[in-house]
Amino acid sequence: MKKDYWILLLFIIAKFALQYSLISPEYELHRDEYLHLDQANHLAWGYLSVPPVNSWLAWMIKMLGNSIFWVKFFPALFGALTIALIWKTVEELNGGLFAKILASLGILFSVLLRVNMLFQPTSLEIFLWLFLYYTLIKYFNSGKVKWIYIGAVIFGIGILNKYNIAFSLLGLTPALLLTEQRKIFMQSHVYWAALLVLIIIFPNLLWQYQNHFPVIHHMKELSEKQLVHVDRMGFMKSQILFFIGVAFVMIAGWGALLLYKPFEKFRFFFWSYIITITLFLFFKAKDYYAIGLYPVYIAFGSVFLGHLFEKGWKRFLKPVAVLIPILLFLPLYNVAFPNKSPQYIESHQDRYKKFGLLRWEDGKDHPLPQDFADMKGWKELAQKVDKEYSRLSKSGNTMVLCDNYGQTGAINYYSKAGVVAMSFHADYINWIDLSKKYKNVIRVKDAPEAGKELQESGSFFEVAKLYDSIANPYARERGTAIFSLQGAKIDINKRIQDEIDETKNEWK
Repeated sequence: MKKDYWILLLFIIAKFALQYSLISPEYELHRDEYLHLDQANHLAWGYLSVPPVNSWLAWMIKMLGNSIFWVKFFPALFGALTIALIWKTVEELNGGLFAKILASLGILFSVLLRVNMLFQPTSLEIFLWLFLYYTLIKYFNSGKVKWIYIGAVIFGIGILNKYNIAFSLLGLTPALLLTEQRKIFMQSHVYWAALLVLIIIFPNLLWQYQNHFPVIHHMKELSEKQLVHVDRMGFMKSQILFFIGVAFVMIAGWGALLLYKPFEKFRFFFWSYIITITLFLFFKAKDYYAIGLYPVYIAFGSVFLGHLFEKGWKRFLKPVAVLIPILLFLPLYNVAFPNKSPQYIESHQDRYKKFGLLRWEDGKDHPLPQDFADMKGWKELAQKVDKEYSRLSKSGNTMVLCDNYGQTGAINYYSKAGVVAMSFHADYINWIDLSKKYKNVIRVKDAPEAGKELQESGSFFEVAKLYDSIANPYARERGTAIFSLQGAKIDINKRIQDEIDETKNEWK
């Protein structure tokens, strides 16, 4: 093993150590994590919101015991692999030890610490974006066509992980056509590689076809309910904050791609950034969709600065450059992670508001960052549902029907009473089990709609009452109501099936 790889090993150890120390024990899993973990119980080639790769990882976590340690392990692993790959990318660009350390620090002390906290497809996606770019660098350095096929495999896996990686190709294709590297399209191997991508993603495409392309319904819903609140200036501000410690390195990288002779054959990467970020802005994408763009530019900038600082008085700029990402990240360490109690955050609002962290998808400011609020109240919900479920089940089969995937997945994850909660929301609509004849229902209802539940459903049951609600003042789900509906006067199964059919007909 090369001597400098021991330094890389230290970075990887530091990465794992940080990831396991950035979340205070008083926080629970995040809303999205519960859905992704539940996919392990319903393996398929596709889901309404994401492709299948994350469900395979969830299945591995389930086989390992479903503990918090393993839930957090895989995103931390992909973060560590991203550091290892940035090291190899710098190496391929003829960067020295300084450049490798600078690039690795830029990745370590960045938004990836936050992204890699959560079990979501994003951690793997960022790694795969960099890997795809790395295969292009390897191809144009070596001319070996095997890298075209490796890139195809990486892109195919990326599509099966998260469709967002398609933006990388939408940016790369016109960028290559704008430069001398357009000659790659004269290679027949490019088109065989494209066929390989289609073969890899075909099972997911077939699933989409068989299910009437629910991804289109999902994107429409996302656009109407979330992306409509995206502020383009806020989007660009976030791009700066993601890798604030090495912003100067990325700027150097973009400049080097235009002016530095050794990088001339990689100039298409500059235009790729311009085109891709423009597409994200046009579609009003969420800011974190673009994170995968940046690591490769950190690599280019680190190599360029490494060569620039090689001789004379500029050598003394090396330690300064290494310190900058550490020093600039320290203020973010105190606000960007759930390592402070909700009470502390509430009493230091200005500190969080300055970075726009209190702004939620509804466009309003709240006491906690949205991601933090999405880590509170779930155990409370599961415990309360368990208690009522145990009582109602004595009188007949009891369905637990929730309004959203967070409620449903959290109950399924934390339940000690064997509850399998259901919902019409997200993927759960495909997992509703009507094999039993239900007599009772525990209805978990979002706070804004809770007041109507007894009026709408009470007459269908012999006993209908508000049993309890989420009381945690910091939970995004605060006020979520738990209704106990006992002794059905109607055919619950038929009512549920009719609702499923109506919802799916809307997708068609």
